[in-house]
Amino acid sequence: MAPASRLLALWALAAVAVPGSGAEGDGGWYAFVRPVILQGLTDNSRFRALCSRERLLASFGDRVVRLSTANTYSYHKVDLPFQEYVEQLLHPQDPTSLGNDTLYFFGDNNFTEWASLFRHYSPPPFGLLGTAPAYSFGIAGAGSGVPFHWHGPGYSEVIYGRKRWFLYPPEKTPEFHPNKTTLAWLRDTYPALPPSARPLECTIRAGEVLYFPDRWWHATLNLDTSVFISTFLG
Repeated sequence: MAPASRLLALWALAAVAVPGSGAEGDGGWYAFVRPVILQGLTDNSRFRALCSRERLLASFGDRVVRLSTANTYSYHKVDLPFQEYVEQLLHPQDPTSLGNDTLYFFGDNNFTEWASLFRHYSPPPFGLLGTAPAYSFGIAGAGSGVPFHWHGPGYSEVIYGRKRWFLYPPEKTPEFHPNKTTLAWLRDTYPALPPSARPLECTIRAGEVLYFPDRWWHATLNLDTSVFISTFLG
């Protein structure tokens, strides 16, 4: 584990115990200040069982899903059957491919069609006043991910696999090309960054949740073929 990853995990252990971080509170002191790793909050074993390759294909194989290109600003959309995505596109990231050549299944779920799955998911029991949760479900191959971007606050839980995160606070814009994949950034840009310019980072494993505050820059990299779900607080 990298030093930055260990620091983020230690913040998590401290922050989880902060009073006022329950579902009726404002998320505690870290809600607007720091990302944090949360462990052991919910039991999603039933949801995980339903997310196996075999069960997802049996339940949703013929459903049309919407894929997005894995770049920062311009998201081209492609619709195709879920089974075709799993069998033909769910493979390791080509290191030479650009973001607009990489199709990524995350979000754009038809909640009505996927309701039989989502109703078994237990999100983290923390909320922010004045927000309502919205789910985005994803499945992606090893080496895939989304380059640096930002949006509102939320949680990201890994169901299968591992997801590596790189994060910068809002006031610190990262050095990146919006059409290069996270894998290319990690190979070409990351090694040359001085220690003071490196991001916070961590690896989230199955059953762990990352909370990311509002407007924090972040990039993701799936270390394995991964299943994950985010709860956006908007």
